[in-house]
Amino acid sequence: MPSAPVASDPLLHPLCDATALPPRLNNPFYYEPDDLSRAAIHELTDYLYGRSSAFSATPLPDAFRADIDRGKMMGVLVVTGGQRRHHLSYLAAYSGQVCGRSDWPGFVPAVFDYLQPDGYFKTHEAEITQLNHEAGALAEAVADEQNQGAEAIDDPRPVTHKARLTEETDEAYIRRRQFENAELHRWKLRQRDCQNRIEADRQQKTAALDQLCTLRRQKSDDLQRWLFRHFQMRNARGETSDLIDITRAYQSSSGLPNSGLALLSVLSHSGLSSSEAKPQSGGVSILPPAGSGECCEPKLLQYAFLHGLRPVSMAMFWWGESPKTEVRHHLQCYPACNGKCKPILWWMLQGLDVAPNPLDDASRDAALAARLRTLYDDADICVVSKPAGLLAVPGKSGRESVLSLMRRRFPDAPSPLIVHRLDMDTSGLMVIAKTMAAYHDLQRQFAAHTIQKRYVAIVEGQPKRDEGVISLPLRPDLDDRPRQVVDPIHGRPALTTYHVVARFDDGRSRLWLYPHTGRTHQLRVHCAHADGLGCPIVGDALYGTGRLIQGDVRCGSGRLIQGDVRCGSGRLCLHAEQLTFRHPTTGRTMTFTDKPPF
Repeated sequence: MPSAPVASDPLLHPLCDATALPPRLNNPFYYEPDDLSRAAIHELTDYLYGRSSAFSATPLPDAFRADIDRGKMMGVLVVTGGQRRHHLSYLAAYSGQVCGRSDWPGFVPAVFDYLQPDGYFKTHEAEITQLNHEAGALAEAVADEQNQGAEAIDDPRPVTHKARLTEETDEAYIRRRQFENAELHRWKLRQRDCQNRIEADRQQKTAALDQLCTLRRQKSDDLQRWLFRHFQMRNARGETSDLIDITRAYQSSSGLPNSGLALLSVLSHSGLSSSEAKPQSGGVSILPPAGSGECCEPKLLQYAFLHGLRPVSMAMFWWGESPKTEVRHHLQCYPACNGKCKPILWWMLQGLDVAPNPLDDASRDAALAARLRTLYDDADICVVSKPAGLLAVPGKSGRESVLSLMRRRFPDAPSPLIVHRLDMDTSGLMVIAKTMAAYHDLQRQFAAHTIQKRYVAIVEGQPKRDEGVISLPLRPDLDDRPRQVVDPIHGRPALTTYHVVARFDDGRSRLWLYPHTGRTHQLRVHCAHADGLGCPIVGDALYGTGRLIQGDVRCGSGRLIQGDVRCGSGRLCLHAEQLTFRHPTTGRTMTFTDKPPF
């Protein structure tokens, strides 16, 4: 049985009482922070700012503040139970470690603290690090041997003259040529012996390198499994399971084969390469991503369940500088990540009444389907306006989509119908190809960038310029799909032109956006990222400031703005407003316009 927390528990922070509690815990993957979470965040951020706060009377250490100012996810969990059964309290957490520690006063501890300097993990990690150094040195030696083999030894080829020299007799010519041939033969033997010695040494070093890599792989795999087995996660039913068993059960229940992407993050932690990874039988890896169990959500829930507390409300927010790749803004709340947290929270929240995730809720599909409007229809194409919330294609979920609706509407159409896509949360114009000729012609127009698209968006903030071009290469976040990140090295080029249409008194702006490439979430990331506009689209659940908490925030110039920051309108304020293309049969230029609902 879990032990009840005592009133003096320094990790349980009293919160103002509420007359009515939420009927169920908010969904950590899709939520708007409620007043309880906001109150807890206010108290915590006052402490982080160095202000007077009931969170703690102990001043915030300078090292702690300096570390989190570089960027850190923080979280709160409002709870009831324990000796404060009829009162509210909250727990606070930070992701990972701060200054290499997991035991800062006032914050819940790590689920499993494996970072003791002389502990099992650090000791064996040091052994793997040493193997990495040895493997690197051997790899360089092998490369040097190959270069040496190409250059051979400092023994130049003997010079020979096949032609008879001036005034050279027949006898002298024969003796000279015999000597030169013998010298050349002896030189070739020396070269062959040298090459054989170099090759033998190279093979010996290669074999030693292979043995080192095998040993490193075994030690890394053993250490990872040891670590994940020691993360014993409690759920709301009081049951306990480790991360490996949780991941296996989640993959089995979801019917999801491992794509290999999550495994890459595991390898980066242990120093292994992807070629060294050996998935389990059936091609499914049961190793969670590196860092699993160290996010705020599992740390908070673990402490609550271990101490008999009932979760009421939770929220996670970013503190500090925005990272160069991800879209993260100071004081903005974010949902839990899919890669690390989804399997764990799937386990931990069992036995708890949790609000459904609207992104997985198919109950609204019929109503959304009824709102799909047709603007144009002929024998070759159909132009429709998709409502926000309706999928363009069904994907793995099999939910209702524009494709399924069009397939039922045009059952005899021989083409794939869908030529381009819109994000589920984006509304607006789509062109449908009803024949193969129309499909291929429109595809060629999209590939040649001759189709003109204009989106309208409302963004949080005021862009510094009235118009401009944003160029930020994008790639998927391998640990948190479908989120995209900016990556100058591995990202695909993404180009967007923008024009400010209006600036509002509430600090928001209306934009026209013209994408010149078609990357996933391109407009959303280009608007939100600090190196883009730095003005997220209103209502963006992944990248937007629709979840900015009340309190002090920084504007683009770095100036502190005090006061409340409004939340989003309940939907992503992004709409495909205008579409211009050449009709695939008549050749006539056609322009369609659909005004946004916001």
